[in-house]
Amino acid sequence: MIYYKINFTKGGLNIKNFESTQNWLPYDKIFNNGIILYKNYYLKLIKVIPINYDLKSNLEKEAILNSYKIFLKTCNFDSQILIQSKKENLSKHFSKLKEIENTYIDKNVEQIYKNYYSYILELNKNNKSSSKNFYIIIKYKLESFKLEDCNRDKEATVNLNDMYFKIKECLSRCGNSIFDVNTKEEVEEIFYSFYNLRLNL
Repeated sequence: MIYYKINFTKGGLNIKNFESTQNWLPYDKIFNNGIILYKNYYLKLIKVIPINYDLKSNLEKEAILNSYKIFLKTCNFDSQILIQSKKENLSKHFSKLKEIENTYIDKNVEQIYKNYYSYILELNKNNKSSSKNFYIIIKYKLESFKLEDCNRDKEATVNLNDMYFKIKECLSRCGNSIFDVNTKEEVEEIFYSFYNLRLNL
């Protein structure tokens, strides 16, 4: 699709054509199963909800590190960790706190509530609150393009899914939650959140 910009000048119409957004996005195609085609590479997105390592006991930390070592040894293929920071609006949470303001009878609990309330208020006021999304991108490169398109896509899908299950098995041992981004709509939504920077302001 081509877009046109029309300027009215004294000499008449000045028409310039611009390429569509799809032509400069860094991928060629997104399949219905969520796999992305980029040149001769096939990419897959995996969403990770990590554990809070700092809250674990020393024994748990040691077990997590050992599981992570297994992950690094087992998943010896091309991958990239992607972290997305997003600003959070705490207005709704702040409103809920206001609703329960007068429900406390115990003075100690009331003081804890007031301290937390002040902390949340300060975060919201300074717009310092944020959340993070974690993704792993795995990549598969076809060694030969002699196969038909459908067979190439099938081969890439099988290999990427094998990689995904290896990652899921290893990182789940660490306590992380692993989710397969396996629809075109999910991938487009993630891309939109990265390219539309106003969402994260």
